[in-house]
Order: sequence, then structure tokens, then C-alpha cells
Amino acid sequence: MFEFFAPLSGKVMELNEVPNQVFASKMAGDGVAIDSVDDLVLSPADGQIAFILKSNHAFCMKLNNGILVIVHIGIDTVQLNGDGFERLVEDGAEVKAGDPIIKIDRKKIIGKGYSLITPVLITNMELVNEISYKTNRDAVSGSEVILTYTTK
Repeated sequence: MFEFFAPLSGKVMELNEVPNQVFASKMAGDGVAIDSVDDLVLSPADGQIAFILKSNHAFCMKLNNGILVIVHIGIDTVQLNGDGFERLVEDGAEVKAGDPIIKIDRKKIIGKGYSLITPVLITNMELVNEISYKTNRDAVSGSEVILTYTTK
């Protein structure tokens, strides 16, 4: 069994609660979301940063077991063009669960009217045998498991 740790502190939500149809309908992948209260976004698992989007509002990781993970910071935050997001690692970096990846300016992002609900998704679900969500509770970043899964 594999685990994802909370990349941010906050309330862990089911994807169908996310106010964005792409995430809520699991079109982008399966997982959970966190209604975050932190300024630092951490790696949810050990792996390699495949890429960080130019606007720094999302990153993709490849784990050693082949699983691809996307952490998408906020809803529609791509429209900020990177304003309020600071990259702390570069593409290709090897990271451990709990390592800082992106620093955000919460006040600036929220002040511009954006939600910081952050989906944490597995995008290649064809490799997943079983997934279990730890939702409807508050989680502490880097230390609490938000989902577990097994691979085929």
C-alpha cells in the first residue's frame, strides 16, 4: 500500500465538492482536495518533479512506482500568471514527502478572488488497483495521510 501525505494543512475534501467541473468529475484524475490554510505546498510523496507549470500554480510528480501525481494549487489560479506563487525546486528534482515545492502568497491570491482549494490527483488511474480517501477532516501538512492506494 502506498500513501500520499497532505501537501498543505486544511480540510480534506472529496473531489465532488471542488467548485470546478474538471476536478469534481475526475476528468483530470482521482484523489482528494484540500481547502488549504498554508503558505507552503509540500510534496505529497517521494518521487521526482516531472514539471512545474510556468505559472507555478501546479506541479506534476512521477513516483518510483510509475504513478503520476498532480498538485493543482487553487481553482482557476492559472489566470494569475504566476503572481503569488514562488517555485522552490526545479523540474527534475528528486524530492521526499514533506519537501517544500511552492511558496504561495495566500493574502494576494485570496484578495484577487481565487479559491485555494487544492486538488491532489493521480492522473494515470489505469495503474491503480484500489484507492481509499481520508476526507471530511482537517489534516496537517507533511504528517497526515490523505489517501492510500495499491497498484496493479
